[in-house]
Amino acid sequence: MDELIAQLYVYIKGTWRYRWLAMTLAWIIAIAGWIVVYNLPDNYQASARIYVDTQSILRPLMQGMTVSPNAQQQVSIMSRTLINRPNIERIIRMVDLDITISNETERERLVTDLMSDIRLTAAGGDNIFTISINNEDPLLAKDIVQSLLTIFVEEGLDGKREDSSSALRFIDQQIAAYEAKLIAAENALTAFKQENLGLLPGQQGGDYYSQLIEAGERLRQAELALREAEQARNAIRKQITGDEPVFILEPFNTEAEVIVDLEIDSRIRSLKEDLDTLRLNFTDHHPDIIATMRLIEQLEVRKKTEAKSIHPTGDPGKNYSPMLQQLNVALAESEAIVASMQARVEEYTGRYEHLKALSVAIPKVESEFTQLNRDYNVNKANYEQLLGRRISAQMSGELTSASGLLSFRIIDPPTVPDKPDGPNRPIFFSLVFLAALGIGIVSAFIISQIRPAFYSQSNLREVSELTVLGTVPMIWTDHEQIKQRRRLYAFGFSLLCLAGIYTFLMIFIDKI
Repeated sequence: MDELIAQLYVYIKGTWRYRWLAMTLAWIIAIAGWIVVYNLPDNYQASARIYVDTQSILRPLMQGMTVSPNAQQQVSIMSRTLINRPNIERIIRMVDLDITISNETERERLVTDLMSDIRLTAAGGDNIFTISINNEDPLLAKDIVQSLLTIFVEEGLDGKREDSSSALRFIDQQIAAYEAKLIAAENALTAFKQENLGLLPGQQGGDYYSQLIEAGERLRQAELALREAEQARNAIRKQITGDEPVFILEPFNTEAEVIVDLEIDSRIRSLKEDLDTLRLNFTDHHPDIIATMRLIEQLEVRKKTEAKSIHPTGDPGKNYSPMLQQLNVALAESEAIVASMQARVEEYTGRYEHLKALSVAIPKVESEFTQLNRDYNVNKANYEQLLGRRISAQMSGELTSASGLLSFRIIDPPTVPDKPDGPNRPIFFSLVFLAALGIGIVSAFIISQIRPAFYSQSNLREVSELTVLGTVPMIWTDHEQIKQRRRLYAFGFSLLCLAGIYTFLMIFIDKI
Protein backbone atom coordinates (compact mmCIF):
# COMPACT_ATOMS: atom_id res chain seq x y z
CA MET A 1 0.00 0.00 0.00
CA ASP A 2 2.86 2.41 0.87
CA GLU A 3 4.52 1.63 -2.45
CA LEU A 4 1.28 2.39 -4.29
CA ILE A 5 0.92 5.73 -2.50
CA ALA A 6 4.54 6.56 -3.22
CA GLN A 7 4.10 5.73 -6.90
CA LEU A 8 0.95 7.85 -7.03
CA TYR A 9 2.86 10.72 -5.41
CA VAL A 10 5.50 10.43 -8.12
CA TYR A 11 2.86 10.61 -10.87
CA ILE A 12 1.20 13.63 -9.32
CA LYS A 13 4.49 15.43 -8.89
CA GLY A 14 5.47 14.69 -12.47
CA THR A 15 2.16 15.92 -13.83
CA TRP A 16 2.29 19.05 -11.63
CA ARG A 17 5.67 19.83 -13.05
CA TYR A 18 4.09 20.41 -16.49
CA ARG A 19 0.93 22.09 -15.18
CA TRP A 20 1.33 25.15 -17.39
CA LEU A 21 1.47 22.98 -20.47
CA ALA A 22 -1.72 21.29 -19.32
CA MET A 23 -3.36 24.67 -18.64
CA THR A 24 -2.32 26.01 -22.04
CA LEU A 25 -3.77 22.97 -23.85
CA ALA A 26 -6.93 23.21 -21.77
CA TRP A 27 -7.43 26.85 -22.72
CA ILE A 28 -6.79 26.21 -26.41
CA ILE A 29 -9.11 23.20 -26.57
CA ALA A 30 -11.84 24.81 -24.49
CA ILE A 31 -11.91 28.08 -26.42
CA ALA A 32 -11.83 26.30 -29.77
CA GLY A 33 -14.49 23.81 -28.73
CA TRP A 34 -16.80 26.46 -27.32
CA ILE A 35 -16.50 28.51 -30.48
CA VAL A 36 -17.40 25.46 -32.57
CA VAL A 37 -20.37 24.62 -30.35
CA TYR A 38 -21.55 28.21 -30.37
CA ASN A 39 -21.45 28.32 -34.16
CA LEU A 40 -23.42 25.10 -34.54
CA PRO A 41 -26.61 25.83 -36.55
CA ASP A 42 -29.93 25.78 -34.74
CA ASN A 43 -31.96 22.65 -35.24
CA TYR A 44 -35.79 22.79 -35.28
CA GLN A 45 -37.95 19.75 -34.71
CA ALA A 46 -41.27 19.48 -36.55
CA SER A 47 -43.65 16.77 -35.35
CA ALA A 48 -47.19 15.50 -35.74
CA ARG A 49 -49.28 12.85 -34.04
CA ILE A 50 -51.78 10.58 -35.77
CA TYR A 51 -54.19 7.96 -34.46
CA VAL A 52 -55.15 4.90 -36.52
CA ASP A 53 -58.62 3.65 -35.58
CA THR A 54 -58.90 -0.09 -36.28
CA GLN A 55 -62.23 -0.64 -34.52
CA SER A 56 -65.38 -0.91 -36.59
CA ILE A 57 -68.87 -2.26 -35.99
CA LEU A 58 -68.81 -3.87 -39.44
CA ARG A 59 -66.18 -6.42 -38.46
CA PRO A 60 -68.27 -8.47 -36.00
CA LEU A 61 -71.32 -8.10 -38.25
CA MET A 62 -69.52 -9.52 -41.30
CA GLN A 63 -67.57 -12.18 -39.42
CA GLY A 64 -67.78 -15.54 -41.18
CA MET A 65 -68.86 -14.00 -44.49
CA THR A 66 -65.64 -12.17 -45.27
CA VAL A 67 -61.94 -12.54 -44.57
CA SER A 68 -61.11 -9.61 -42.35
CA PRO A 69 -57.41 -8.73 -42.33
CA ASN A 70 -55.59 -8.15 -39.07
CA ALA A 71 -55.76 -4.36 -38.95
CA GLN A 72 -53.37 -4.12 -36.01
CA GLN A 73 -50.75 -6.11 -37.87
CA GLN A 74 -51.28 -4.07 -41.03
CA VAL A 75 -50.75 -0.82 -39.15
CA SER A 76 -47.61 -2.21 -37.54
CA ILE A 77 -46.16 -3.32 -40.88
CA MET A 78 -47.12 -0.04 -42.52
CA SER A 79 -45.38 1.93 -39.79
CA ARG A 80 -42.19 -0.11 -40.23
CA THR A 81 -42.13 0.19 -44.00
CA LEU A 82 -43.22 3.81 -44.33
CA ILE A 83 -39.70 5.27 -44.37
CA ASN A 84 -38.39 3.69 -47.55
CA ARG A 85 -36.60 5.00 -50.59
CA PRO A 86 -39.64 5.48 -52.89
CA ASN A 87 -41.49 7.44 -50.18
CA ILE A 88 -38.42 9.59 -49.44
CA GLU A 89 -38.02 10.41 -53.13
CA ARG A 90 -41.69 11.30 -53.26
CA ILE A 91 -41.25 13.62 -50.26
CA ILE A 92 -38.30 15.31 -52.00
CA ARG A 93 -40.54 16.05 -54.97
CA MET A 94 -43.43 17.19 -52.76
CA VAL A 95 -41.33 19.78 -50.86
CA ASP A 96 -39.36 20.87 -53.98
CA LEU A 97 -36.00 19.70 -52.68
CA ASP A 98 -35.23 18.20 -56.07
CA ILE A 99 -34.80 21.72 -57.45
CA THR A 100 -31.51 22.14 -55.59
CA ILE A 101 -30.13 18.78 -56.75
CA SER A 102 -27.59 19.04 -59.53
CA ASN A 103 -26.33 15.45 -59.80
CA GLU A 104 -27.09 11.94 -58.68
CA THR A 105 -24.56 12.04 -55.85
CA GLU A 106 -26.37 14.91 -54.17
CA ARG A 107 -29.66 13.05 -54.59
CA GLU A 108 -28.25 9.96 -52.89
CA ARG A 109 -26.85 12.04 -50.05
CA LEU A 110 -30.15 13.86 -49.57
CA VAL A 111 -32.15 10.61 -49.57
CA THR A 112 -29.78 9.04 -47.04
CA ASP A 113 -29.89 12.08 -44.76
CA LEU A 114 -33.69 12.24 -44.79
CA MET A 115 -34.03 8.52 -44.11
CA SER A 116 -31.81 8.90 -41.06
CA ASP A 117 -33.45 12.13 -39.84
CA ILE A 118 -37.12 11.13 -40.12
CA ARG A 119 -38.44 9.26 -37.10
CA LEU A 120 -41.74 7.38 -36.79
CA THR A 121 -42.42 6.16 -33.26
CA ALA A 122 -45.39 4.78 -31.35
CA ALA A 123 -46.53 7.14 -28.65
CA GLY A 124 -49.14 6.52 -25.99
CA GLY A 125 -50.32 3.21 -27.47
CA ASP A 126 -49.97 0.86 -30.39
CA ASN A 127 -52.21 2.95 -32.66
CA ILE A 128 -50.83 6.44 -31.90
CA PHE A 129 -47.78 7.42 -33.96
CA THR A 130 -45.51 10.43 -33.83
CA ILE A 131 -43.80 11.65 -37.00
CA SER A 132 -40.88 14.02 -36.45
CA ILE A 133 -37.79 15.40 -38.15
CA ASN A 134 -35.02 17.85 -37.21
CA ASN A 135 -33.88 20.45 -39.72
CA GLU A 136 -32.23 23.86 -39.76
CA ASP A 137 -35.18 25.31 -41.69
CA PRO A 138 -38.35 25.15 -39.56
CA LEU A 139 -40.69 25.60 -42.55
CA LEU A 140 -38.95 22.85 -44.48
CA ALA A 141 -39.18 20.51 -41.48
CA LYS A 142 -42.91 21.23 -41.21
CA ASP A 143 -43.47 20.57 -44.91
CA ILE A 144 -41.60 17.28 -44.71
CA VAL A 145 -43.73 16.11 -41.77
CA GLN A 146 -46.91 17.13 -43.60
CA SER A 147 -45.83 15.24 -46.70
CA LEU A 148 -44.97 12.14 -44.69
CA LEU A 149 -48.33 12.37 -42.93
CA THR A 150 -50.11 12.47 -46.29
CA ILE A 151 -48.21 9.43 -47.53
CA PHE A 152 -49.00 7.56 -44.31
CA VAL A 153 -52.73 8.08 -44.77
CA GLU A 154 -52.70 7.35 -48.51
CA GLU A 155 -50.78 4.11 -48.10
CA GLY A 156 -53.19 2.98 -45.42
CA LEU A 157 -56.19 3.46 -47.71
CA ASP A 158 -54.86 2.79 -51.18
CA GLY A 159 -52.72 -0.13 -50.10
CA LYS A 160 -55.72 -2.15 -49.00
CA ARG A 161 -57.62 -1.44 -52.20
CA GLU A 162 -54.62 -2.52 -54.25
CA ASP A 163 -54.25 -5.70 -52.19
CA SER A 164 -57.95 -6.52 -52.68
CA SER A 165 -57.71 -5.87 -56.42
CA SER A 166 -54.61 -8.06 -56.68
CA ALA A 167 -56.34 -10.85 -54.78
CA LEU A 168 -59.40 -10.60 -57.03
CA ARG A 169 -57.25 -10.68 -60.17
CA PHE A 170 -55.40 -13.75 -58.94
CA ILE A 171 -58.64 -15.56 -58.03
CA ASP A 172 -60.17 -14.67 -61.43
CA GLN A 173 -57.14 -16.16 -63.16
CA GLN A 174 -57.46 -19.33 -61.12
CA ILE A 175 -61.20 -19.53 -61.82
CA ALA A 176 -60.59 -19.23 -65.57
CA ALA A 177 -57.90 -21.91 -65.41
CA TYR A 178 -60.07 -24.34 -63.43
CA GLU A 179 -63.06 -23.59 -65.65
CA ALA A 180 -61.02 -24.68 -68.67
CA LYS A 181 -59.91 -27.80 -66.80
CA LEU A 182 -63.50 -28.54 -65.79
CA ILE A 183 -64.77 -28.20 -69.38
CA ALA A 184 -61.98 -30.46 -70.64
CA ALA A 185 -62.79 -33.05 -67.94
CA GLU A 186 -66.51 -32.92 -68.80
CA ASN A 187 -65.79 -33.40 -72.51
CA ALA A 188 -63.44 -36.29 -71.81
CA LEU A 189 -65.99 -37.94 -69.51
CA THR A 190 -68.78 -37.54 -72.07
CA ALA A 191 -66.66 -38.97 -74.89
CA PHE A 192 -65.62 -41.89 -72.71
CA LYS A 193 -69.24 -42.69 -71.85
CA GLN A 194 -70.20 -42.63 -75.52
CA GLU A 195 -67.31 -44.92 -76.49
CA ASN A 196 -67.98 -47.44 -73.71
CA LEU A 197 -71.76 -47.49 -73.61
CA GLY A 198 -72.98 -50.59 -71.77
CA LEU A 199 -69.60 -51.29 -70.15
CA LEU A 200 -69.65 -48.55 -67.52
CA PRO A 201 -70.21 -49.29 -63.83
CA GLY A 202 -73.85 -49.07 -62.80
CA GLN A 203 -75.32 -49.56 -66.28
CA GLN A 204 -75.96 -53.25 -65.58
CA GLY A 205 -76.78 -53.03 -61.91
CA GLY A 206 -73.41 -53.03 -60.20
CA ASP A 207 -69.76 -53.39 -61.08
CA TYR A 208 -68.32 -56.07 -63.33
CA TYR A 209 -67.33 -58.62 -60.70
CA SER A 210 -70.66 -58.49 -58.93
CA GLN A 211 -72.41 -58.93 -62.29
CA LEU A 212 -70.19 -61.91 -63.15
CA ILE A 213 -70.81 -63.56 -59.79
CA GLU A 214 -74.54 -62.93 -60.05
CA ALA A 215 -74.70 -64.37 -63.60
CA GLY A 216 -72.79 -67.46 -62.53
CA GLU A 217 -75.12 -67.93 -59.56
CA ARG A 218 -78.22 -67.59 -61.74
CA LEU A 219 -76.76 -70.07 -64.25
CA ARG A 220 -76.17 -72.61 -61.52
CA GLN A 221 -79.71 -72.14 -60.17
CA ALA A 222 -81.16 -72.52 -63.69
CA GLU A 223 -79.11 -75.69 -64.31
CA LEU A 224 -80.30 -77.10 -61.00
CA ALA A 225 -83.92 -76.29 -61.85
CA LEU A 226 -83.43 -77.91 -65.29
CA ARG A 227 -82.10 -81.10 -63.73
CA GLU A 228 -85.03 -81.18 -61.33
CA ALA A 229 -87.51 -80.72 -64.22
CA GLU A 230 -85.80 -83.44 -66.25
CA GLN A 231 -85.94 -85.84 -63.29
CA ALA A 232 -89.67 -85.14 -62.87
CA ARG A 233 -90.30 -85.70 -66.61
CA ASN A 234 -88.31 -88.95 -66.61
CA ALA A 235 -90.28 -90.19 -63.61
CA ILE A 236 -93.57 -89.59 -65.45
CA ARG A 237 -92.24 -91.40 -68.51
CA LYS A 238 -91.29 -94.38 -66.38
CA GLN A 239 -94.79 -94.45 -64.95
CA ILE A 240 -96.28 -94.45 -68.43
CA THR A 241 -93.97 -97.20 -69.72
CA GLY A 242 -94.26 -99.28 -66.54
CA ASP A 243 -98.11 -99.61 -66.64
CA GLU A 244 -100.12 -102.09 -68.74
CA PRO A 245 -100.15 -101.18 -72.32
CA VAL A 246 -102.61 -98.42 -72.89
CA PHE A 247 -103.74 -97.64 -76.33
CA ILE A 248 -104.96 -94.30 -77.28
CA LEU A 249 -108.58 -94.28 -78.35
CA GLU A 250 -109.11 -94.58 -82.01
CA PRO A 251 -111.93 -92.31 -82.88
CA PHE A 252 -114.53 -93.98 -85.05
CA ASN A 253 -116.15 -90.82 -86.09
CA THR A 254 -115.41 -87.15 -86.28
CA GLU A 255 -116.76 -86.52 -82.79
CA ALA A 256 -114.05 -88.67 -81.16
CA GLU A 257 -111.40 -86.82 -83.07
CA VAL A 258 -112.87 -83.55 -81.93
CA ILE A 259 -112.75 -84.65 -78.26
CA VAL A 260 -109.03 -85.37 -78.44
CA ASP A 261 -108.30 -82.06 -80.22
CA LEU A 262 -110.32 -80.15 -77.64
CA GLU A 263 -107.90 -81.09 -74.86
CA ILE A 264 -104.79 -80.01 -76.76
CA ASP A 265 -106.51 -76.91 -78.10
CA SER A 266 -107.49 -75.94 -74.56
CA ARG A 267 -103.87 -76.11 -73.40
CA ILE A 268 -102.68 -74.22 -76.46
CA ARG A 269 -105.27 -71.53 -75.83
CA SER A 270 -104.24 -71.26 -72.19
CA LEU A 271 -100.56 -70.98 -73.13
CA LYS A 272 -101.31 -68.32 -75.70
CA GLU A 273 -103.14 -66.28 -73.07
CA ASP A 274 -100.14 -66.62 -70.78
CA LEU A 275 -97.90 -65.59 -73.68
CA ASP A 276 -99.95 -62.44 -74.24
CA THR A 277 -99.67 -61.60 -70.54
CA LEU A 278 -95.90 -62.11 -70.58
CA ARG A 279 -95.44 -59.92 -73.66
CA LEU A 280 -97.02 -57.04 -71.79
CA ASN A 281 -94.11 -57.08 -69.28
CA PHE A 282 -91.18 -58.60 -71.18
CA THR A 283 -89.62 -58.70 -74.64
CA ASP A 284 -89.60 -61.70 -76.94
CA HIS A 285 -86.08 -62.58 -75.75
CA HIS A 286 -87.19 -63.25 -72.19
CA PRO A 287 -86.63 -66.87 -71.11
CA ASP A 288 -90.28 -67.41 -70.04
CA ILE A 289 -91.63 -66.12 -73.37
CA ILE A 290 -89.21 -68.33 -75.31
CA ALA A 291 -90.17 -71.37 -73.20
CA THR A 292 -93.91 -70.72 -73.65
CA MET A 293 -93.52 -70.37 -77.43
CA ARG A 294 -91.59 -73.64 -77.55
CA LEU A 295 -94.26 -75.38 -75.54
CA ILE A 296 -96.95 -74.13 -77.91
CA GLU A 297 -94.94 -75.41 -80.87
CA GLN A 298 -94.49 -78.81 -79.19
CA LEU A 299 -98.22 -79.08 -78.51
CA GLU A 300 -98.95 -78.20 -82.14
CA VAL A 301 -96.56 -80.92 -83.27
CA ARG A 302 -98.04 -83.38 -80.80
CA LYS A 303 -101.52 -82.55 -81.99
CA LYS A 304 -100.54 -83.39 -85.55
CA THR A 305 -98.67 -86.54 -84.51
CA GLU A 306 -101.57 -87.87 -82.48
CA ALA A 307 -103.96 -87.12 -85.30
CA LYS A 308 -101.79 -89.24 -87.65
CA SER A 309 -101.35 -92.11 -85.19
CA ILE A 310 -105.06 -92.59 -84.56
CA HIS A 311 -106.47 -95.63 -86.44
CA PRO A 312 -110.23 -95.90 -86.56
CA THR A 313 -111.70 -99.12 -85.02
CA GLY A 314 -115.10 -100.44 -84.57
CA ASP A 315 -114.95 -100.36 -80.76
CA PRO A 316 -114.72 -96.81 -79.38
CA GLY A 317 -114.18 -97.81 -75.79
CA LYS A 318 -111.45 -100.36 -76.34
CA ASN A 319 -108.61 -100.16 -73.78
CA TYR A 320 -109.74 -96.67 -72.59
CA SER A 321 -107.69 -95.62 -69.42
CA PRO A 322 -108.30 -92.25 -67.58
CA MET A 323 -104.95 -92.70 -65.67
CA LEU A 324 -103.09 -92.84 -68.93
CA GLN A 325 -104.71 -89.63 -70.06
CA GLN A 326 -103.66 -87.85 -66.82
CA LEU A 327 -100.11 -89.13 -67.15
CA ASN A 328 -99.95 -87.85 -70.69
CA VAL A 329 -101.14 -84.45 -69.54
CA ALA A 330 -98.54 -84.40 -66.72
CA LEU A 331 -95.86 -85.50 -69.19
CA ALA A 332 -96.74 -82.66 -71.53
CA GLU A 333 -96.54 -80.15 -68.69
CA SER A 334 -93.17 -81.57 -67.63
CA GLU A 335 -91.92 -81.27 -71.20
CA ALA A 336 -92.99 -77.63 -71.21
CA ILE A 337 -91.24 -76.96 -67.93
CA VAL A 338 -88.07 -78.67 -69.19
CA ALA A 339 -88.17 -76.61 -72.36
CA SER A 340 -88.60 -73.43 -70.32
CA MET A 341 -85.69 -74.34 -68.08
CA GLN A 342 -83.51 -75.16 -71.08
CA ALA A 343 -84.24 -71.76 -72.58
CA ARG A 344 -83.40 -70.08 -69.27
CA VAL A 345 -80.14 -72.06 -69.00
CA GLU A 346 -79.18 -71.05 -72.52
CA GLU A 347 -79.93 -67.38 -71.78
CA TYR A 348 -77.92 -67.34 -68.53
CA THR A 349 -75.11 -69.27 -70.21
CA GLY A 350 -74.93 -66.62 -72.93
CA ARG A 351 -74.86 -63.82 -70.36
CA TYR A 352 -72.17 -65.55 -68.31
CA GLU A 353 -69.99 -66.23 -71.35
CA HIS A 354 -70.46 -62.64 -72.51
CA LEU A 355 -69.33 -61.29 -69.15
CA LYS A 356 -66.36 -63.67 -69.10
CA ALA A 357 -65.36 -62.43 -72.54
CA LEU A 358 -65.29 -58.88 -71.10
CA SER A 359 -62.97 -59.84 -68.23
CA VAL A 360 -60.14 -57.72 -69.70
CA ALA A 361 -62.09 -54.78 -71.11
CA ILE A 362 -64.49 -53.99 -68.24
CA PRO A 363 -61.90 -53.61 -65.42
CA LYS A 364 -59.88 -51.28 -67.66
CA VAL A 365 -63.00 -49.29 -68.50
CA GLU A 366 -63.95 -49.09 -64.82
CA SER A 367 -60.44 -47.92 -63.89
CA GLU A 368 -60.40 -45.20 -66.57
CA PHE A 369 -63.94 -44.16 -65.69
CA THR A 370 -63.01 -43.87 -62.00
CA GLN A 371 -59.93 -41.78 -62.88
CA LEU A 372 -61.98 -39.46 -65.11
CA ASN A 373 -64.63 -39.08 -62.43
CA ARG A 374 -61.99 -38.33 -59.80
CA ASP A 375 -60.36 -35.64 -61.97
CA TYR A 376 -63.74 -34.15 -62.77
CA ASN A 377 -64.82 -34.09 -59.11
CA VAL A 378 -61.52 -32.52 -58.00
CA ASN A 379 -61.72 -29.79 -60.63
CA LYS A 380 -65.38 -29.19 -59.87
CA ALA A 381 -64.72 -28.92 -56.11
CA ASN A 382 -61.83 -26.51 -56.67
CA TYR A 383 -63.87 -24.46 -59.13
CA GLU A 384 -66.82 -24.14 -56.75
CA GLN A 385 -64.49 -23.32 -53.87
CA LEU A 386 -62.80 -20.59 -55.92
CA LEU A 387 -66.18 -19.10 -56.80
CA GLY A 388 -67.00 -18.90 -53.10
CA ARG A 389 -63.60 -17.42 -52.32
CA ARG A 390 -64.06 -14.80 -55.02
CA ILE A 391 -67.32 -13.62 -53.49
CA SER A 392 -65.66 -13.56 -50.07
CA ALA A 393 -62.66 -11.62 -51.43
CA GLN A 394 -64.92 -9.12 -53.17
CA MET A 395 -66.91 -8.54 -50.00
CA SER A 396 -63.66 -8.26 -48.01
CA GLY A 397 -62.37 -5.58 -50.39
CA GLU A 398 -65.59 -3.63 -50.11
CA LEU A 399 -65.50 -4.05 -46.34
CA THR A 400 -61.92 -2.76 -46.18
CA SER A 401 -62.85 0.27 -48.29
CA ALA A 402 -65.93 1.00 -46.21
CA SER A 403 -66.00 4.22 -44.24
CA GLY A 404 -64.83 3.92 -40.66
CA LEU A 405 -63.24 0.50 -41.05
CA LEU A 406 -59.68 1.85 -40.96
CA SER A 407 -59.70 5.58 -40.27
CA PHE A 408 -56.86 8.01 -39.60
CA ARG A 409 -57.28 10.85 -37.15
CA ILE A 410 -54.70 13.60 -36.86
CA ILE A 411 -54.31 14.37 -33.16
CA ASP A 412 -51.65 17.08 -33.54
CA PRO A 413 -51.04 18.69 -36.93
CA PRO A 414 -47.45 19.36 -38.00
CA THR A 415 -46.02 22.09 -35.77
CA VAL A 416 -42.62 23.70 -35.22
CA PRO A 417 -41.71 25.32 -31.85
CA ASP A 418 -40.41 28.90 -31.72
CA LYS A 419 -37.22 27.87 -29.96
CA PRO A 420 -34.82 25.48 -31.65
CA ASP A 421 -34.74 21.94 -30.41
CA GLY A 422 -31.01 21.68 -30.72
CA PRO A 423 -28.17 21.51 -30.53
CA ASN A 424 -27.99 21.10 -26.75
CA ARG A 425 -25.23 23.65 -26.22
CA PRO A 426 -25.02 23.41 -22.39
CA ILE A 427 -24.19 19.73 -22.65
CA PHE A 428 -21.72 20.35 -25.43
CA PHE A 429 -20.05 23.21 -23.44
CA SER A 430 -19.73 20.87 -20.45
CA LEU A 431 -18.26 18.12 -22.57
CA VAL A 432 -15.77 20.53 -24.12
CA PHE A 433 -14.75 21.86 -20.68
CA LEU A 434 -14.23 18.39 -19.24
CA ALA A 435 -12.42 17.25 -22.38
CA ALA A 436 -10.07 20.26 -22.25
CA LEU A 437 -9.15 19.59 -18.61
CA GLY A 438 -8.75 15.90 -19.25
CA ILE A 439 -6.58 16.36 -22.33
CA GLY A 440 -4.38 18.90 -20.49
CA ILE A 441 -3.84 16.57 -17.53
CA VAL A 442 -3.20 13.54 -19.73
CA SER A 443 -0.76 15.52 -21.88
CA ALA A 444 1.18 16.67 -18.77
CA PHE A 445 1.28 13.12 -17.48
CA ILE A 446 2.54 11.75 -20.81
CA ILE A 447 5.30 14.34 -21.02
CA SER A 448 6.31 13.62 -17.42
CA GLN A 449 6.74 9.99 -18.42
CA ILE A 450 8.72 10.91 -21.49
CA ARG A 451 11.00 13.27 -19.48
CA PRO A 452 11.01 11.67 -16.02
CA ALA A 453 12.61 13.06 -12.87
CA PHE A 454 13.40 11.59 -9.45
CA TYR A 455 11.27 12.83 -6.58
CA SER A 456 12.35 10.43 -3.77
CA GLN A 457 15.31 8.39 -2.56
CA SER A 458 13.52 5.12 -3.14
CA ASN A 459 12.78 6.01 -6.74
CA LEU A 460 16.43 6.86 -7.36
CA ARG A 461 17.58 3.70 -5.61
CA GLU A 462 15.28 1.51 -7.69
CA VAL A 463 16.31 3.01 -11.00
CA SER A 464 20.10 3.33 -10.39
CA GLU A 465 20.43 0.23 -8.15
CA LEU A 466 22.98 2.23 -6.11
CA THR A 467 23.09 3.00 -2.43
CA VAL A 468 21.75 6.46 -1.70
CA LEU A 469 23.67 7.90 1.26
CA GLY A 470 21.51 10.99 1.75
CA THR A 471 19.59 13.87 0.22
CA VAL A 472 20.20 17.61 0.05
CA PRO A 473 16.99 19.58 0.69
CA MET A 474 16.04 22.62 -1.35
CA ILE A 475 16.45 25.90 0.52
CA TRP A 476 13.99 28.42 -0.89
CA THR A 477 14.83 32.06 -0.44
CA ASP A 478 12.15 34.64 0.26
CA HIS A 479 12.35 35.88 -3.30
CA GLU A 480 11.93 32.36 -4.69
CA GLN A 481 9.04 31.70 -2.35
CA ILE A 482 7.31 34.87 -3.54
CA LYS A 483 7.83 33.84 -7.13
CA GLN A 484 6.51 30.36 -6.30
CA ARG A 485 3.37 31.78 -4.73
CA ARG A 486 2.81 34.13 -7.69
CA ARG A 487 3.05 31.21 -10.08
CA LEU A 488 0.58 29.28 -7.96
CA TYR A 489 -1.80 32.22 -7.89
CA ALA A 490 -1.45 32.69 -11.64
CA PHE A 491 -2.21 29.02 -12.24
CA GLY A 492 -5.22 29.17 -9.96
CA PHE A 493 -6.39 32.38 -11.58
CA SER A 494 -6.08 30.81 -15.04
CA LEU A 495 -8.10 27.82 -13.90
CA LEU A 496 -10.71 30.09 -12.30
CA CYS A 497 -10.93 32.19 -15.44
CA LEU A 498 -11.49 29.07 -17.52
CA ALA A 499 -14.16 27.86 -15.08
CA GLY A 500 -15.69 31.37 -15.04
CA ILE A 501 -16.02 31.42 -18.80
CA TYR A 502 -17.66 28.00 -18.65
CA THR A 503 -20.07 29.23 -15.94
CA PHE A 504 -20.91 32.32 -17.96
CA LEU A 505 -21.69 30.22 -21.01
CA MET A 506 -23.89 27.88 -19.00
CA ILE A 507 -25.88 30.74 -17.44
CA PHE A 508 -26.24 33.13 -20.32
CA ILE A 509 -26.22 30.74 -23.28
CA ASP A 510 -29.99 31.07 -23.81
CA LYS A 511 -29.70 34.87 -23.88
CA ILE A 512 -26.84 35.06 -26.31
